[in-house]
Amino acid sequence: MFTRTRNAYQTKLVDPSTEWTRLRLQILLGAAAVVVLALVVGGAWSVINMLTGSKPDEAVAATGSGTTTSAQDQLADKPLPAAPVEAAQPGGDLSTGKTGTLEIPPPMKVGEVGVATGYPHTPQGALAQMAAIDSTALSSASVKIAQDVITNWAAPGGPTPESWSGVKGVATLLGSAGLSADAQNGITIGVEPKMGFVKGTVGSDFVVPCVDFIITVTLPGSPSQQVAAADCQRMVWQNSADSSDSAGGRWVIGTGDEPAAAPSLWPGSQASFDAGYQWLEVPQS
Repeated sequence: MFTRTRNAYQTKLVDPSTEWTRLRLQILLGAAAVVVLALVVGGAWSVINMLTGSKPDEAVAATGSGTTTSAQDQLADKPLPAAPVEAAQPGGDLSTGKTGTLEIPPPMKVGEVGVATGYPHTPQGALAQMAAIDSTALSSASVKIAQDVITNWAAPGGPTPESWSGVKGVATLLGSAGLSADAQNGITIGVEPKMGFVKGTVGSDFVVPCVDFIITVTLPGSPSQQVAAADCQRMVWQNSADSSDSAGGRWVIGTGDEPAAAPSLWPGSQASFDAGYQWLEVPQS
C-alpha cells in the first residue's frame, strides 16, 4: 500500500472546463491545509508549511503564565521549518544521495468509511493509519465522506466534522474547482504516501507521525497535475473491547489542536532528505 512507486488512492470527480495549473493546485492545497491533512491553518496538509524531523523534549514544561504544557502538546506544537511553494512541485533537481527507508505495516482489514486499518500498536502503525485516514478523506472528493471519516476516526475531543483540516481541505479544493460538495464523478484525485517520519512519541500510546504525499489531480481533457502535500497528526491508541480484534485496538486522531505545520517537499529532492523524510515501504513477504 505504501510503496515508493505505486498504489495511489483514487476517486473520480468532475469539471471539464476548469484549467488547473500547478501553481493553482498548490494554492488550493495550501489553502486546504486549513487544519490536517495539517493543511494551512491547522497543521496537516499544508503545501506551504509541513514537516521536518526533530524530536522535542518529552518533559512537561512550565509556561510564563504559570500553567503547564503537556508532553503531548509540546510534541505536537513544536514549530517546524517552512518551505517555499516551489519546493512542493515536480521538475526540480532530484538528489543523488540517500535517505533511509521506513518500513510500514500493511493493513489487516477495512474499517469504518472504507479506511484501511488493523495496523499494529507501534509508531509505524500510527503513521500508516494516519496516511490511510488522510488518503480516504481527500480522495473521496466528497465533503460528506470526509466528515464521516473524521467522525469515525477521531477520539473524543479531537477534530470534528466542522473543524478538521481534512474536511476543510476537501471543501476548498472542490469549491475552487467549481464543483459541488459531493463531486465523485469526473476528476481523478490520487493520494500517494511517498515519504514520512515520526516526529516523536510520548509513551506507547501517543505518536505524532508525518507523511509527505504526492497529490495527482486529473480533469477530463486536461493533463494531470501533481504537487507534494505533507501532514502531521496526533495519533492515539484506543484499546478494543472486541476480543476478536487481533490488533487489540486501533490508532485514531487524538484530542487537541492539530500539530504544527511542516514543509511540503517534493519526494526525492535534497530538501526532503534534509528535512528528515524517509521513503515509505511495505516489506515484501
